[in-house]
Amino acid sequence: MNKASNHSALVGEVPDISSGMILLLAIASGLIVANLYYAQTLVGPISASTGLSAKAAGLIVTLTQIGYTLGLLFVVPLADLLENRRLIITGLLVTAAALIAAAISTGPLVFLAAALAIGLGSVAAQVIVPFAAHLSKEATRGQAVGKVVSGLLLGIMLARPAASLVADHASWHVVFGGAAVLMLGLAMVLRRALPVRRPVSKIRYAALMASLWHLLAGTAVLRRRAAYHAGLFGAFSLFWTVTPLVLASPAFGLSQTGIAIFALVGMAGAVASPIAGRLADAGHTLPATAAALMLGMVAFALPMFAPQSPHLALGLLVVASIVLDMGVAANLVLGQRAIFSLAPEVRGRLNGLYFALFFAGGAAGSAIGGWIYASYGWQATLLTGMAFPSLALLVWLGEFMTSLSRRTA
Repeated sequence: MNKASNHSALVGEVPDISSGMILLLAIASGLIVANLYYAQTLVGPISASTGLSAKAAGLIVTLTQIGYTLGLLFVVPLADLLENRRLIITGLLVTAAALIAAAISTGPLVFLAAALAIGLGSVAAQVIVPFAAHLSKEATRGQAVGKVVSGLLLGIMLARPAASLVADHASWHVVFGGAAVLMLGLAMVLRRALPVRRPVSKIRYAALMASLWHLLAGTAVLRRRAAYHAGLFGAFSLFWTVTPLVLASPAFGLSQTGIAIFALVGMAGAVASPIAGRLADAGHTLPATAAALMLGMVAFALPMFAPQSPHLALGLLVVASIVLDMGVAANLVLGQRAIFSLAPEVRGRLNGLYFALFFAGGAAGSAIGGWIYASYGWQATLLTGMAFPSLALLVWLGEFMTSLSRRTA
């Protein structure tokens, strides 16, 4: 980076973000967030190898999510206080160390502690996304954030099938060991490529944490966007918790590799991210949000009309997965574009709160979906999944009516 661009980063001017930098940030965010999802399809072999009981096997995923939520609340806000590049690199090194510990673990306590640390360190991805917003001009910020979020979503979608395929041909230890190598390599690349960004805020950490509640209470945009995405992410988590069980059932009889291929096809939904970014930049956030929420509802309605033919039913389920992923991808970008348009000095805290709140929706979706499916079956699960974005759409109607009354006043 030349001296002029370095100077602009230091004094707070908004430089042009290059396509190469956007690509790098998209790849980085995808690789980092994938660490949260490797274990989801490997719970069985990990619990068997480490001696974790069947009743406690769910902790493998739960502790990773708890670590991530803690990081969102207590680490990501540091982006408003500390130099961002150093914060990202530190997160990557913590994640790499935790992945190595997981890869070599032979007992449950070591693995579970590593799972918690993996989630904690992986919040570096949520420092990268607002970093892209800081590097972008206002007119194109939505497009830049959309492209970076596309990489993040691809990381989420690729993690499960990649882990399954690697574990099938090698072992789950290789999955975590390979991820550690990726994090170390990424840390070296980002250390050389990222510009320095020092926040201008001089607030102390205790005051920084205390300000989270005030931000939540005083930022209606944050509350609305978190509610919208909690509904969609709850539906997303429910779908991807239950659907692999359905695909492995006698109704479809797919192998682990077949389920991995199914998950790969769903990646097509990530194309909605840059489209949503352009719509947001053009001022169409409100109608685009409604469209995203309705896509989530349609995704759960489609399998209700599945024909008797298992092949056609599987095809319809594939379409549903793509439609759902499109809605989730679009709404995530719309939400981040909206909160990143607020005060730059609090972007890190706003992003941390946003993700922490909608991850709570995701946790609820996973827990409720598994219980509904076991207790009442697939049709009841589809209705429950549809309820999540439906409730979010009711919140959206409140914003729409407020917007309408302002226009007619």
